[in-house]
Amino acid sequence: MHKARKRFGQNFLHDQNIIDRIVGSIMPKPDQHMVEIGPGRGAITEPLLEATDGHLDVVELDRDLIPMLRAQFFRYEGLTIHEADALQFDFGSLATDDRPLRLVGNLPYNISTPLMFHLLSYSDVIKDMHFMLQKEVVQRLCAAPGDNAYGRLGIMMQYHCEARYLFTVPPGAFSPAPKVESAIVRLTPRKAPKREATNYELFAKVVKASFAQRRKTLKNNLKDLLDGDGFEALGIQPGARAETLPIDDFVRIANYVDSVQK
Repeated sequence: MHKARKRFGQNFLHDQNIIDRIVGSIMPKPDQHMVEIGPGRGAITEPLLEATDGHLDVVELDRDLIPMLRAQFFRYEGLTIHEADALQFDFGSLATDDRPLRLVGNLPYNISTPLMFHLLSYSDVIKDMHFMLQKEVVQRLCAAPGDNAYGRLGIMMQYHCEARYLFTVPPGAFSPAPKVESAIVRLTPRKAPKREATNYELFAKVVKASFAQRRKTLKNNLKDLLDGDGFEALGIQPGARAETLPIDDFVRIANYVDSVQK
């Protein structure tokens, strides 16, 4: 039996009820292009293969797991195992026809955020993503203005995707059991943002600066980017805190600053 490796952040899912609930939430179909990131011991791999008539791409970094997966699923000729680091992997290379990719994964906590941002660069070929993440991360991804969890991560992800918290997964569903609760999130890339940033890098800078010190006002956090006239022109209270603003307002701030700088 393969032992979970701490350096890969491995926690293997074994609770059949949770597995069934995850697959039920994804609803994979035979004609869809499913991609699993970090299949581990194959807990979700098997039901995905059964639902897709044996066609599945998996991306796995742990080379010791790969021969086990090949042996376990040798009957499925349509299973393609990519030995690769998902953070470096070119997911666009999998989009070989007009079918968008549907991504699934129990993402290691230590790489979940950078990996999701890596995947955003392929959003034009992705239909949706279902990920198991630390519960706190899913709360941040799905948070709305005014929520304690609302911040930079949720704003940047929700600019690109619709994020939906599906359900919580207890530690006992894994081996070894992690010290934190997990949750399932559905991320659906938008065809276009609700309001487009004219300069995406500047938008990201505005969001980062706004939350640099959460207890400080926007006037303080954005003093290097926006003056009193700017706040007045935008109709945004300089004494407000970043967690009260909808994403649309961050885009408006960035677009205003971009127009002034030009």
